Amino acid sequence: MEKYQEQFIEFMIDCQVLKFGDFVTKSGRKTPFFVNTGFYRTGGQLMKLGEYYAEAIVGKFGKDFDVLFGPAYKGIPLSVATAIALKAKYGIEVRYSSNRKEIKDHGDTGILLGSPIQDGDRVVIIEDVTTAGTSIKETLPIIKAQGDVKVLGLCVSVDRQERGEKKSALTEIREGFGIDTTSIVTMTDVINHLYDKPYKGTVVIDDLMKQKIDAYYAEYGARRGHE
Repeated sequence: MEKYQEQFIEFMIDCQVLKFGDFVTKSGRKTPFFVNTGFYRTGGQLMKLGEYYAEAIVGKFGKDFDVLFGPAYKGIPLSVATAIALKAKYGIEVRYSSNRKEIKDHGDTGILLGSPIQDGDRVVIIEDVTTAGTSIKETLPIIKAQGDVKVLGLCVSVDRQERGEKKSALTEIREGFGIDTTSIVTMTDVINHLYDKPYKGTVVIDDLMKQKIDAYYAEYGARRGHE
């Protein structure tokens, strides 16, 4: 694990984005950990978040793409912050685009917010987390409907490393939609960095929480050989 990934894990805790307890995911799974990017709320937090995403995206997809697409609603600030960071950190000028939940029929009409997507565009999708791959199934048709575009891949902040239907969600996205995927960190990274280690005087993942996480993955983790 690289240093920026360790820093990102601690950054999530500091921002109260990564929490441990009892939660329910969008896909209806009861989970002992939760990632809520809605808790990035200040300019400084969003600036740092964009830098972490930018490093992960350039590391995986390089610098040669045109549009950063963030699905509504949480993907909107993610795409804006990361587009700014890509310019500031790497000198890359990319356009940001997001979808509206309802199509606008006056003024700046259409389903897209930000930049239009045009024939020939190379697109990277940016999301908060992917649990069961539900969101990407809604997002890809919107992008594909805009023209002859190439979706290079998907970047999420945390790979929860659990299965969609049979394989891991990100593996199903790669195989089912033909796009590559990456994350700033995985839950394995998070566990390895936090388990039985104090952070600012508190052990975030103690033995009891580790047992709950292990039980969760016994039920929802990708089956061996299908990651």
